[in-house]
Amino acid sequence: MNTNPKLDLVLNKILDITPEQAWKGWTTPELFGEWFCPKPWKVVEARLDPRPGGEFFTMMQSPEGDKFPNTGCILEAIPGKKLVWTSALLEGFRPSENKDMSFTAVILLEPYGKNQTKYIAIGMHGNELDRKKHEDMGFEQGWGICADQLEAMMKSL
Repeated sequence: MNTNPKLDLVLNKILDITPEQAWKGWTTPELFGEWFCPKPWKVVEARLDPRPGGEFFTMMQSPEGDKFPNTGCILEAIPGKKLVWTSALLEGFRPSENKDMSFTAVILLEPYGKNQTKYIAIGMHGNELDRKKHEDMGFEQGWGICADQLEAMMKSL
């Protein structure tokens, strides 16, 4: 996949779980609260319909109890390989009224070694300002922590 360093943020990791396990963690809403945001933050509600046009929704909660809804639309879903969603659209490809930073997330899963996954998470942005904002929010560290939490959770199941 071609990325643009001026607009995109990329995280590469090797996870000690299979692509199928990583896919299950990404596409099972009941599992999101265990890994999807760096602790002590948590996901208190998740809805995900892994098909083009399907809903991608998470309600994140800060340690202080403040809640932050994140709405989006699934653009592509290839089981065990690729999940793409965007905050620029709502379910059914309906344009979003999102006034904050919009981005498209691409999750790539590839078999690696024995029962491991080459995990690539890409945050694609429409402009350099949104990319910088997402980077300043801690994209690399936060998404890296989440990948580690996903790995730990799936290994414990």
